[in-house]
Amino acid sequence: MKYLTINSRLFTNNRNNFVCRLKPNSIAIFHANDESPRTGDQSYPFKQNADLFYLSGIDQEQTILLLYPDCPNPLYREVLFLRQTDEHIAIWEGHKYTKEEAREASGIQQIFWLSSYQQILHSIINYADNIYLNTNENDRYVHEVPYRDMRRYNELKERYPLHQYLRAAPILRDLRVVKSDIEVELTKKACSITRDAFIRVLKFVKPGVAEYEIEAEIIHEFIRQRATGHAYSPIIASGKNANVLHYVDNNQVCKDGDVILFDFGAEYANYNADLSRSIPVNGKFTKRQKDVYNAVLRVMKAAKQMLVAGTIWNEYHDEVGKIMTGELIGLGLLDQTDVKNQNPDAPLYKKYFMHGTSHHLGIDVHDYASRYKAFEVGNILTCEPGIYIPEEGLGIRIENDILITQDGNIDLMADIPIEADHIEEIMNSPS
Repeated sequence: MKYLTINSRLFTNNRNNFVCRLKPNSIAIFHANDESPRTGDQSYPFKQNADLFYLSGIDQEQTILLLYPDCPNPLYREVLFLRQTDEHIAIWEGHKYTKEEAREASGIQQIFWLSSYQQILHSIINYADNIYLNTNENDRYVHEVPYRDMRRYNELKERYPLHQYLRAAPILRDLRVVKSDIEVELTKKACSITRDAFIRVLKFVKPGVAEYEIEAEIIHEFIRQRATGHAYSPIIASGKNANVLHYVDNNQVCKDGDVILFDFGAEYANYNADLSRSIPVNGKFTKRQKDVYNAVLRVMKAAKQMLVAGTIWNEYHDEVGKIMTGELIGLGLLDQTDVKNQNPDAPLYKKYFMHGTSHHLGIDVHDYASRYKAFEVGNILTCEPGIYIPEEGLGIRIENDILITQDGNIDLMADIPIEADHIEEIMNSPS
């Protein structure tokens, strides 16, 4: 891992919060993600299961976490199983956790090699009544690939068919969405790295540079500051490309007079930033471009004020839609009479602003949370309105990451240039 050591208190607290919500006499089992094949003998870079990392801090393949707080043998109430290294692995793959390093990282004292897992599990599982298993229940995810958690679930049910099997996901959905102080600091670090990458880009962009060259500047800054890399595939969308919401080709040349829509963020210690900005290729917005930019910025500032504890997801998005409608009328994109007669189930603003305004942010970029639960203190959400006008070859999106606190909210990206004039000033200042 490139990132600095995280205080294991984070993971100890997370486990304590999790196990206190289990039914009496229950085991919970968490598996590392698969090492996914790419092609030939190549694999994709390993990315840890978010829930396993949340509960253990262990960023290594083939890890298993077993939690059994009521285990009659105290030795096995909290156990971590690790892949055992050897000389061959050390030469070909590099360093793996020692038991002592795993204790320090996770706060878990009982560490065993993976070869002991089946024997230890069998020695205690028949004393438990319930088995909590973890599956991906993010409502943005559609299950198609039989990933490790699902395979292990089927094996356990075949071997131990009479236990009651329960879902760990609903517990984690409530826990992960409320960020602790350490998690907030890790997110701030990801935002800080993202800020520096954006400043670097502002000083680099000019007519004739390619989108992929800009992407290279971003990843350079990320890696230089110990980020793992991109939090998600970066969008560097110049001109008409900005009207493709998930444009990731990043292969076009940026033309004089166009605007570039950026959507990128750093991943640091498995926590993510998520930034969107739109800038003029030549360092100067046209009047129309600036008018659209400022309209989006006004919507963003108004929406940000609504990100407080107690706000209801659907009501929030409906209110943002009303604000956006007014801005689109002011830009001449919607007619006031047409709006008055619109179908409320298909509001006209969605022609130019078709995505949501916010999503939860954390270990996952689209973090695990309920869209039917009011926002809470400790939530981190994006705020990202946009206006997309294909007929003008123009797309504008502005996005910051917002922490909800007891006293309102804090913009974790408040120090990243956002005003059109400030962006122009930086782009036109001497290097």
